[in-house]
Amino acid sequence: MTVEELLEQYAAGVRDFKGIELSEANLSGAKLRGVNFSHANLSVVNFSGANLSVADLSHAKLNVARLSGANLVGANLSHASLNVANLIRADLSHAQLRFASLIRSELIRADLSSADLSEANLCGADLREATLRHAILRNANLSDATLRDGLLTGANLEQAKLNSTDLSRTDLGSANFRDADLKQANLNRANLSGANLIGANLRWADLSGANLTWADLSGAKLSGAILLGADLSHANLTQASLLHADLTQARLFKVEWAGADLTKAILTGAKVYATSRFGLKTDGMICEWVDLSPTGDHSIIQYFNSVDARDFFNETPPTIQIIVDRPLDYEANFILASAYYQIAQQHRELKQPPSLQIGPRRTVFTFQVDSDESLFPIAYVAVLPFKDAATTQKSICTIVEMIMSADIAKLGLKAPERVKQITTLLEQAIENVGAINKMKQKLEIATKFNFFQAPTQTILTNSSGKNLVLYNHPNFGKKILNHSDVNSSVSGHTSNEATKLLIPSMSMVVDFFLGFHYMNK
Repeated sequence: MTVEELLEQYAAGVRDFKGIELSEANLSGAKLRGVNFSHANLSVVNFSGANLSVADLSHAKLNVARLSGANLVGANLSHASLNVANLIRADLSHAQLRFASLIRSELIRADLSSADLSEANLCGADLREATLRHAILRNANLSDATLRDGLLTGANLEQAKLNSTDLSRTDLGSANFRDADLKQANLNRANLSGANLIGANLRWADLSGANLTWADLSGAKLSGAILLGADLSHANLTQASLLHADLTQARLFKVEWAGADLTKAILTGAKVYATSRFGLKTDGMICEWVDLSPTGDHSIIQYFNSVDARDFFNETPPTIQIIVDRPLDYEANFILASAYYQIAQQHRELKQPPSLQIGPRRTVFTFQVDSDESLFPIAYVAVLPFKDAATTQKSICTIVEMIMSADIAKLGLKAPERVKQITTLLEQAIENVGAINKMKQKLEIATKFNFFQAPTQTILTNSSGKNLVLYNHPNFGKKILNHSDVNSSVSGHTSNEATKLLIPSMSMVVDFFLGFHYMNK
């Protein structure tokens, strides 16, 4: 069939041209919306600027075809062969390209938004500046392809092959790369904010300058990856493998990476403010210094030798223990859970419930916090449900005032900026407690139960494993048979013994603060 005959029949209403032989034909600018070219041989055909929207091109041969600027919106190209085809600026939005072969095809500035490219072969394809918003590329082969400066926000690339793919400066925000193979991929300055990279293979990938904020990299393989200057703030790197990875000057604010393997990784100049450092593997780590400033402006620098760095990145989780001199019953447990939920709505730093240890005589609540500087502010809020709260809070304020005093500097405390930060966090906690007290229904209910009236002891443990007793009720640990005596002693603290506030000595306070991992000892 000639081109003229085809166009004549199409104009007459014929749409079914299944299996037609039209290789090397010139159909540039042709209007063939909804045409059926399934199983057709269209190799080397010129479809430049043609309208093939919602056309059926499934199983068609379009090798070396010219489709630049073509309208293929909603077209069915499943199982089609488009190897070395020219699809520059083509509109393939919402197109079906499942199992299509696009080896070394040119898709520069093409629009593939919401297109389905599951299992497609795009090996060596050129997709520079292409738009693939919400495209489905599950199990697709993009090895050695170029997607530089592209737009793939929200795209699904689960289990896709992206070996040595160029994704530099590409916007991959919220994309799904779960279990994808990105070995040796170029992701220089790419935006991966909020991306799902769970279990992804990023060995030897170049992620320098990349935006990985809020990305989920749990279980990801990043051995030998270059993360120079990358922003990993709030990222999840739990159980990730970072052997020999280069994290020089990377931004690691509030990163979760328990169980991560940092063996022989480079972290010199990394910004690690408010980053948890528990359960890491750090053998052979290289780290000469880290930036601990809240804004990453180098105002707080911690220098290390090799041993200090390993210790810094293997600290003990800072904890707050509230020990109640009474076993926890079901009713009190319900009220306490409700009270802490109410408190957490106002004070977000109390983000996790405490672990519980209930004995025949006592109950131990253990709160794990992200950093040493959060110990006092969170303790100030955590004690709220208990009768001893006011006295414990007074002790906290007194100790922080001691830290700020001139005597501390003489005794060797080296981080006035951090002291200022602790006082700022405490001021916020005090302000939040004021707001909590205005809607304290659950707290008021708690005062009616004997459990919350019982004597308490509050102990802080810093990241060096050093303890500081914040408060110890005078009757704590004393066996008083008459429970009414306990309540009268606790409520109001009427006796002289109960009203006496025992504050740790200055030397104990300084020793506790010198155990903070960010302090120069």
